[in-house]
Amino acid sequence: MVVVVLHMMPPIRHLLQRCWQRLERGLLPAVCGVQSPLWGLAPAVQAPACLPEPAAGTAESGEGPGFLGGVLWMAAPKKRRSIEVNRCRRRNPSKLIPVKRNIDVCPECGNLKLKHVLCGYCYAKVKEGGAFNAPTVESVVLYDGEKPTEKDEGKRIIERARKRPSWFIRN
Repeated sequence: MVVVVLHMMPPIRHLLQRCWQRLERGLLPAVCGVQSPLWGLAPAVQAPACLPEPAAGTAESGEGPGFLGGVLWMAAPKKRRSIEVNRCRRRNPSKLIPVKRNIDVCPECGNLKLKHVLCGYCYAKVKEGGAFNAPTVESVVLYDGEKPTEKDEGKRIIERARKRPSWFIRN
């Protein structure tokens, strides 16, 4: 059986010619009974356009680059992983997000917060719009029952109609 492949690139054509010559060399002694040929698969390949062109110096030397010389080889799994193995690997306790057990209720507003962190809801009500919207004058927050002192003269005074939160100290 002879496979004719037209419009092949020179490296592939050169490879197939070498294979055919080796096959003929192994076939002639077998006819005489001295040696049996080494038969194997003979792939017929139509070369894609992405294979590299041979270098200018390789054509004169008679030895072209290998057929898959420019291909990046990567490891491939030998066997398929079962669903159970995949699930055990993905749901490994070291990969799961740990459960937070230090969540508490804010005594001021009742929202959930971490025990060692200020309540975000209360802090958002107290802060003055962030660093970019801060006024140029220093501010003082006064809660129920508090009066400004002489130290607060010329400062911006913000009055809140509630008691001072336990975590917000006086300036």
